[in-house]
Amino acid sequence: MYLKKSKSIGASSPLNGIGKQDWNSRRKRKVGEISQALSVTPVDVAALRRMAISEGGLLTDEIRCRVWPKLLNVNTDDLPEKLAEGLRENHKDYHQVLLDVRRSLRRFPPGMPDDQREGLQEELIDIILHVLDRNPQLYYYQGYHDIVVTFLLVLGERLATVLVEKLSTHHLRDFMDPTMDNTKHILNYLMPIIERVNPEVHDFMQQAEVGTIFALSWLITWFGHVLSDFRHVVRLYDFFLACHPLMPIYFAAVIVLYREEEVLECECDMASVHHLLSQIPQDLPYEMLISRAGDLFVQFPPSELAREATQQHSQQTAASTFKDFELASAQQRPDSVLRRRRKEQAALAEQAQAQAMVVARPRAKRLIRLAVMGLTVALGAAALAVVNTALEWAPKLDLQFFP
Repeated sequence: MYLKKSKSIGASSPLNGIGKQDWNSRRKRKVGEISQALSVTPVDVAALRRMAISEGGLLTDEIRCRVWPKLLNVNTDDLPEKLAEGLRENHKDYHQVLLDVRRSLRRFPPGMPDDQREGLQEELIDIILHVLDRNPQLYYYQGYHDIVVTFLLVLGERLATVLVEKLSTHHLRDFMDPTMDNTKHILNYLMPIIERVNPEVHDFMQQAEVGTIFALSWLITWFGHVLSDFRHVVRLYDFFLACHPLMPIYFAAVIVLYREEEVLECECDMASVHHLLSQIPQDLPYEMLISRAGDLFVQFPPSELAREATQQHSQQTAASTFKDFELASAQQRPDSVLRRRRKEQAALAEQAQAQAMVVARPRAKRLIRLAVMGLTVALGAAALAVVNTALEWAPKLDLQFFP
């Protein structure tokens, strides 16, 4: 299965070619289904997850204010009235947070009055410091504010605070360790996914020794830092909040796979390929890529990729550590670095290629697994029953991030 560009689908097109009138009808029906899922006791979280994943996501910020807390199992009846005072003077991360927030002008809607934006920036600082102060096991990282500002703009300060805290102790937990070991481990799932789908792109990237650092900002900000259109950001947040914590790396993989032609036409060296991939297009067909990311997650679940991800972690390519990457990036053509690394990689690459097998699963089995993971809305009443009973892990968020 190869993911290639389709000129008929774009970010500005009607959703997957759906006509405006038909989409309005489907939108109205979806709003009704979301309201129905919210009105029952207990709330039908499985249905809400399907709505968040399916085409168009949760549609409006008003709906997100009601659904995002349910996806994270957050009680909205006990919101903080006022954040603790004195955190700015005493918190060790205050100055770094302040610098990052001051640089976040592009994350606010164009044309927003300065006083309104400055007020939101102050609230952004307070939310971050509040979460860090209440959870001393969490460490701030640059890029965290890009996620927090999305919740602030959608939910407001009080509701954003409690959701960000839950998110930080679950989906984002590995990014907030004192070291980047777990973050790099998550990045190491990228190449095995690409290899399963398109061995040619995988081998080209391996030969260029580009590594996975180009996707770091995508992963740790849930693409908030690299996408300029806020609509696309919140659409992805709908998707990620409804799915397994590793779904952002699957979405990163489908972006690379979608750009297959550009990658293979690029000069096969680390600097060139890194430059190409780090410049994420803004006109991606998001609905198509979301659908394919979900499909790949079911076809190649993390449990099947864990061993290869661990093996990737032990390999020392030119871009696998910041030190090597900074050294190579300082050179116009880092051929000396690549040559030194290529010899070390030859045996491992040959072994990995020999072990790579793409197993075609029967369609019926894949549909059942899609239903269990809540990744489709078109499987009928039987699948709906499976989702409602099999997604017990999802509202509790009692997840093991890695198999």
